Amino acid sequence: MEYLAKPVGGLAKLQVIQVTEGIGVYMRVALLSGITIMLPYIAFELWLFAAPGLKARDRKMGLLGIPLAALLFLMGLACTNYLLLPPALAWLANFIEIPQAWTANNYFGFVTSLMLWVGLFFEFPLVIYILTSIGLIKPQVLLQQWRLAIVIIAIIAAVITPTIDPVNMGLVMLPMTLLYFVSIGLSYVAYAGRRRNMPEMETSV
Repeated sequence: MEYLAKPVGGLAKLQVIQVTEGIGVYMRVALLSGITIMLPYIAFELWLFAAPGLKARDRKMGLLGIPLAALLFLMGLACTNYLLLPPALAWLANFIEIPQAWTANNYFGFVTSLMLWVGLFFEFPLVIYILTSIGLIKPQVLLQQWRLAIVIIAIIAAVITPTIDPVNMGLVMLPMTLLYFVSIGLSYVAYAGRRRNMPEMETSV
């Protein structure tokens, strides 16, 4: 909590105005920390659930994707903490010349929600790669629908960004848009690999 509060000068700069607010904030931060720490295990449980219905090659690919999923989520948290939050908090603090005393509940709610959503969206390239590898998605469709994807990304950014200014919304949209086009590239790689393995799969059948 002290680490997350550094952009505003530490926990001493926040205040608690409700009896149960302190424990609620503590649990919110603990939940985000728990998800981050346990993400490899969560991904492994999902792999165990899907593994019986997958082919041997797809099972190996899914197993290799578990540490990558944890790494991507951490990258999303770092991107939020170091790239998105500083300008967003600076804009919010200087929007109006009125003394501000932010509550711990509002501040940590804003920070943890933004970190969680951006962290989850950083998983998008990996999800697209896996779905393309098992034949559920084709890269041509993703490329053809890029305009629609940007509109959807803008809507998502507007929902998860608690401010109405285009600057903060743009800060959230930028990495999400870049990740979408990275996903298209990974989808082409997965599609090419799947086509190369099709003769082997047909022979084994």
